[in-house]
Amino acid sequence: MRKSKITRKTKETEIVCEINLDGVGQNNISTGIGFFDHMLQIFSHHSLIDLELIAKGDTHIDLHHTVEDTGYVIAQAIIKCLSDKKGIKRYGFFYITMDECLSRCVIDFSGRPELVWKVELGLEKLGEMDTELFHEFFKAFSNESKCNLHIENLYGKNNHHTIESCFKAFAKSIRQAIEIDERIKNTIPSSKGTL
Repeated sequence: MRKSKITRKTKETEIVCEINLDGVGQNNISTGIGFFDHMLQIFSHHSLIDLELIAKGDTHIDLHHTVEDTGYVIAQAIIKCLSDKKGIKRYGFFYITMDECLSRCVIDFSGRPELVWKVELGLEKLGEMDTELFHEFFKAFSNESKCNLHIENLYGKNNHHTIESCFKAFAKSIRQAIEIDERIKNTIPSSKGTL
């Protein structure tokens, strides 16, 4: 079982994250941000990654540090589990529809960080969460995991549907990318021999 535990403590946040990449999507998540918790629960459920995450942050200032640092910690936990990435499929891609909305995510655990975020939202907040912070979460994840991460909302009107479809596509893409390919289970999936 590919499991890890990461603890991050700064003057701004204190986060404990435990994951099991080969889980069933069980989760226990508390960040103090209701809508964000909901998105992380969706991520766990659809990626089949068991996720226990407790975050305490300086939300009396704003939500930025908590959201960004959560992205860092989840990325660190996944990369720790993947180790040298031997045997993984490396790439993942998925389209998700949610009612009137369609979103796409493509990921490559390439060892090079790059985020392409093509998601436009008409609202400044969903619940108490600033919508600009979704970009910050995925940017932190991409930077820390050193992956190429392309997320695009192709169309849709409802902001909740848009973000939820992005998180579901992200989850499904990761599930695909971290899966072990039995044909190369002892090989690093790169022509360079390293990732």
